[in-house]
Amino acid sequence: MAGKRFSLEVQPHVPERLSRLNELANDLLYSWDRQVRGLFYHLDSTLWSECRHSPKVFMRRISQERLEQVVEDRIFMEDYERVLSAYDIYHQKNRHPSVSDLLDDEQDLVAYFCAEFGLHESVPIYSGGLGILAGDHCKAASDLGLPFVAVGLLYRQGYFTQTIDGQGNQIAHYTPANFDDLPIMPAKDNEGRELHVQVRLPGRTLELKVWEAKAGHITLYLLDSDVAENEEEDRLITRQLYGGDINTRIQQEIVLGIGGVRALRALGLKPTVWHINEGHAAFQILERCREHTLDAMDFSAALELVAANTVFTTHTPVPAGHDIFDHYQFSSYFKNFVTDLHEELDRILELGASPDNPGGFNMTALALRGSRFHNGVSRIHGTVASRNEGYVWPQIPHPENPVQYVTNGVHLATFLAREWINLFDMTFDRSWRNEQLNEDYWQRIDEVPDQSYWSIRQTLKSRLFTDVRERVTLQLERNGCGEFHIQRLTSHISEHQTDILTLGFARRFATYKRATLLFSDPERLARLLNNPERPVVILFAGKAHPNDHPGQELIRAIHHFSRRPEFEGKIILLEGYDLALARKLVSGVDVWVNNPEYPMEASGTSGEKAGLNGVLNLSVLDGWWGEGYNGDNGWGIVPHGADYDADFRDREEGEALLDILERDIIPTYYARNGFGYSEEWVQLSKNSMKSILPHFNSQRMVMDYVEKFYAPASRQHRKLKKDQASPARELAAWKQKISERWPEVSMQRIDTVPEQLMHGETLKIQVSVYLDGLESSDIIVECLVGTTTVHEEFVVQMRIPLQPDGEKIDKQQTFILDLVPELSGLQHYKIRAYPYHALQAHPFETGYMIWL
Repeated sequence: MAGKRFSLEVQPHVPERLSRLNELANDLLYSWDRQVRGLFYHLDSTLWSECRHSPKVFMRRISQERLEQVVEDRIFMEDYERVLSAYDIYHQKNRHPSVSDLLDDEQDLVAYFCAEFGLHESVPIYSGGLGILAGDHCKAASDLGLPFVAVGLLYRQGYFTQTIDGQGNQIAHYTPANFDDLPIMPAKDNEGRELHVQVRLPGRTLELKVWEAKAGHITLYLLDSDVAENEEEDRLITRQLYGGDINTRIQQEIVLGIGGVRALRALGLKPTVWHINEGHAAFQILERCREHTLDAMDFSAALELVAANTVFTTHTPVPAGHDIFDHYQFSSYFKNFVTDLHEELDRILELGASPDNPGGFNMTALALRGSRFHNGVSRIHGTVASRNEGYVWPQIPHPENPVQYVTNGVHLATFLAREWINLFDMTFDRSWRNEQLNEDYWQRIDEVPDQSYWSIRQTLKSRLFTDVRERVTLQLERNGCGEFHIQRLTSHISEHQTDILTLGFARRFATYKRATLLFSDPERLARLLNNPERPVVILFAGKAHPNDHPGQELIRAIHHFSRRPEFEGKIILLEGYDLALARKLVSGVDVWVNNPEYPMEASGTSGEKAGLNGVLNLSVLDGWWGEGYNGDNGWGIVPHGADYDADFRDREEGEALLDILERDIIPTYYARNGFGYSEEWVQLSKNSMKSILPHFNSQRMVMDYVEKFYAPASRQHRKLKKDQASPARELAAWKQKISERWPEVSMQRIDTVPEQLMHGETLKIQVSVYLDGLESSDIIVECLVGTTTVHEEFVVQMRIPLQPDGEKIDKQQTFILDLVPELSGLQHYKIRAYPYHALQAHPFETGYMIWL
C-alpha cells in the first residue's frame, strides 16, 4: 500500500499498586530471575514474545485495560507481592561468608572489564561464548555479594541477528538498538550531571558518555561514543560489536581500556583488583601506569604496582583470537600518551612483543606482562595457554610458568530449566540455592523417582519441539516452501510425540569446532537416523562471523544435508541462535554433541548448561569435558594429538562418534522397561546432573577467582603500595638488576658425582655459581628429585634448596646440599637456579632460569 507509515506508541498509566513493575524492568536481575520474568509473561504472553522479552518495551506497550484488570486479580497480585518480597530479600542479602573471609568488606572492589556482556537477549551487547561467560560471571558475583563492578561498551548494533535463506546462506541483519528499550540510565557525577569522560585519539579528543545498568547487587558501566560532541566518524566507534576495520578495533579497545579506567575514577570508585577478561581491555594497564608516572613514579615501578593487582584471563588457543596492531598503528595512537609514561616508545612496544608477530603489538602479550595473575579457562586450556604464552617466561618450563586455570562455569538460575527449579523447590525446599558448591548435597537427585524424572525430561523436550516447530515453519514460509513440504520437514518434531532420541549441536560455526563431523559417513548416519524402531533427530544452530567464509560454508553444508531425501525432517538447521533459543536447546535435547579439534576448545560451556539439565554429553575430551567426564555421565571421545594428519583425525574421530551413537547411545535410550522409559538412561542423566551441577556452576568459578586470584592480588597490591610504593620501586629496581646481570650467570658442579649410594648414605652436592654482581640472596639454587615415566618424562617428587656455603669470592658463590635420598632404587635429580625476591607474586615471574 502506498504512502508513508507513521508509528505511534500509546503508553499506559501504571496503577500505583503496580508501580514497582518499572523497578523490576530496570534491574537486570530479571535476566536470571524467572519469577520476575514470569510476571510480565502472565500479564500478556503474546506481547512479551513480540517485545522479545524486553521488560522496558513491554511496560511501554502493555494495555491500560490489562493493567487495570490485574489490579483486581487476586492471584496475580499475590504473585506480584511474592515476587517483590523475594526481590527485596535478595537485595538485603549479605555477602557470602567465603567472600567475607577473603576480601575486605570495606576496602576491596573488583573491576571486571570485557568487550561484551551476555546477560539476556533483551540487551544485545554480546556475540557468543565470551559474552555469555562474562554475563554469568556478573550474575554469580551478584549472588555471592562480591564487591564488584563491570565495564564494557554500549553498542548501537550488537552482534547481528541471523536468518538462513533457501540455499543455506547466512544473512546477517543489524538492527540499531534504541537505548530507551534497554535497562540502562546515564551515569551521574556528584552534582547530578550526566557523566562524560574523554580519551585522546590522533589529532582530537573523543567524548564518551557513561551509562550504567543495575544487575542485582552489581553495576555494569558502559561507554558510548555516539554523542553530539564527536565528529560523525567518531560517533561510529562504539556503534557495532566487533565491527569495522583494524582502526575501529584499536579505537574500541582504547575506549574500553583507557576510557573505562577514567570512567571509574570519575565515579569515585577505587578498585583494588582489576580483571581483564580477554585482551581487548589491556590498554587499561597503560592508563593505570600513566596515573602513577604523572605522580612522579618511574614507569617500571608503576608497572609493578599496576600488575600486582591485575588478573588476566585468556579464552582462546586460536591465534585469530588475539588482537595485534602493527607498530606504526600503535605509535600513531600512543605517541603522545607515551610521553606521560616517561618512558621510551620502544620500551612500551616491548610489552606487546610476541615471537610469532615481529613488528606487531599483541594485546595478549601486554595483558600478560602487565598482570601477575593469569589463567586459562579449563585444565587443558591452562596447559595450552602456558605453552602458547610461554614466550613471556622463556626459560621457565611451561608447566611451571605463572599461567594457571579456572574452569568456566555457567549460571545455574539462568540455564537450569524452570521445571527443575520447581521440582527442587518442592522436593528439597528453596535452600538448595545455597548448596551450589556442595557436591554431597546433589546426591539427593537420586531421590527423585525415575518416572517423574523421565517425565520432566520429556516435558522439556516437548517445549523445545513447540518452539523449534514454530521457528522452522516461519523460516520455511519466508523461504517460499509449500505447506506439504513444511509438514514433511517438521514431521518428527511434534510436542505431542517426544519419544524420539534428539541430539543437539549449537555453537559458533568455526571450522575447528567441526560441525560436519557427524556427516563423515553420510550413509551410515542416514541408516542410524531412519531406523523406524529407533529414530533419531539432530538439531543444529549457530552463527558464523560475517567475515568467516569457511564457517558460513559449514552452515551451507549442513543445510544441503538437511535437504537430502534421507535426512529430511531428521536434520534440522535452526536460524537466529540467541540466548532464548540456547536455553531451550540445552534443556530440551537428549544428547549434546561437541567435537572440536583437540586442543582447540578452551572450555565450551554449552555442554555444561546441557549437563546440569540432565542432558548427556557426547564430546571430544577437550575443554571442560576433559574434567567433567567420569565414565558414567555421558560419552567421551579420546582425541588424537595435533601431530596426526587432520584428515586422519577427522576420519578416526568421526567414526568413533558414529560408533558411540550406534552401539551405546541409541540402544540405551530405547532400552525401555515396563513403564515406558529407559532405566539406564535415567541413571546416566541423573549422574550428569549430580556431577556437573556442583562443579561447573558460575558460583564455583567466581569463588575460584576470589580464592586463587582476587584475594591474592589485593594482598599483593597492598604489600607493594606501602610507604608510598617503596616496595614496588624496590622490586622494579631488583628486576632491572636481574635483567642486566642474568645473561652472565652460570653454574657448575664442583663435587664428585657418584652413580650409586647405599641406603641411608648422604649425597653431597656442591655447585659453584658465577653471580656476576648479584648476591647469593638474589637467587635460589634448587635440587629436583624424581623418577621417569615409560615415556622418559621426568616426574618431580621433591624440591630441595641448596644453601650458600662461605663467602662469595670473585663473584663466585658455592651452594651445597647434603641429600639423603628418600626414594629407593633408580631415581634422578636435576639442579637449577632462578632469581628470587620476597616481593614477587610468583617465584618464576622474571622468566629466568638456568640448569646444570
